[in-house]
Amino acid sequence: QVQLVESGGGLVQAGGSLRLSCAASGRTFSDYTMGWFRQAPGKERAFVAAITWSDGMTYADSVKGRFMVSRDNAKNTVYLQMNNLKPEDAAIYYCAAHLGGLGLQNIVNYGYWGQGTQVTVSS
Repeated sequence: QVQLVESGGGLVQAGGSLRLSCAASGRTFSDYTMGWFRQAPGKERAFVAAITWSDGMTYADSVKGRFMVSRDNAKNTVYLQMNNLKPEDAAIYYCAAHLGGLGLQNIVNYGYWGQGTQVTVSS
C-alpha cells in the first residue's frame, strides 16, 4: 500500500508557474513509477507526465517543453513544475503510483491515487 497527498495547486495567471508536490508514504517510494494526471470538468482523466524509478521521464505532447516532472526519493516526493501555464491547463491534478516501468501513459496501470489538487489558470 502507498498513500499519496498532493499539494501546491492554486490560482495563477496565464503564463505563470506552479509547482505541485506529491508526498508518498507506505511502501518503498523508490520502487514506483510516479505519474501525474489531470481532469478538467466534463473531461476524462488524462495523462500529463511520469517518472520511473530510474528517472526515465515521459510527457503528454500538450505539456512538453513547459512541464517538468522530478522526484526526490529521500523525501518520498514527486514534483511537477508547470511553466507557461495556459487556461487549458486548468484541472484537478492527481498523482498516482505504478509498480512497473511500462505503459506509463495508461491510467489503468496506476494502482494508487492521491485526492487531487486544483489548478486554476486565469486568462
